[in-house]
Amino acid sequence: MHQGRSKAVNEALACGLGFFSIGLGVAELIAPRLFVRAAHARVSENVIRLYGVREIITGVGILMAWNRGPWLWGRVAGDALDIASVRKPAAMAALAGVTALDIAAATAETREENRPPPRLFDYSDRSGFPRPAHEMRGAARAKKERASSPLSPEARISP
Repeated sequence: MHQGRSKAVNEALACGLGFFSIGLGVAELIAPRLFVRAAHARVSENVIRLYGVREIITGVGILMAWNRGPWLWGRVAGDALDIASVRKPAAMAALAGVTALDIAAATAETREENRPPPRLFDYSDRSGFPRPAHEMRGAARAKKERASSPLSPEARISP
């Protein structure tokens, strides 16, 4: 978990990136020519379609996996591939922004996964008494009797 962010926020970010990945992948499958033109891509439309398949698989992996870390790092690797495939500075800037989110989510998820489990204390063998129960029987009565004794330090009145 990233410092200052709750686990719920990290999970919401990871799920949001998973849905975003699926949506982007579908768009790349349906309209690869649009992506090639808009980003002045250095790759063909068929490669953009493959990127779409990669995005969908990664998105589904993020949403369904118990361990999301590797899938989020897969998004980061895919972002590097995407940045290398475009020529337009605006497309690079947009991809850099998404990459920053992906890195933040992947780092937070990895940190959470690597955190040691909370330490559990076992108090089942304790009774709550400072000594065994058979030694404690009558201890309160004995203490009261000692306190009421005229020779006891508790019974003396301090000046």
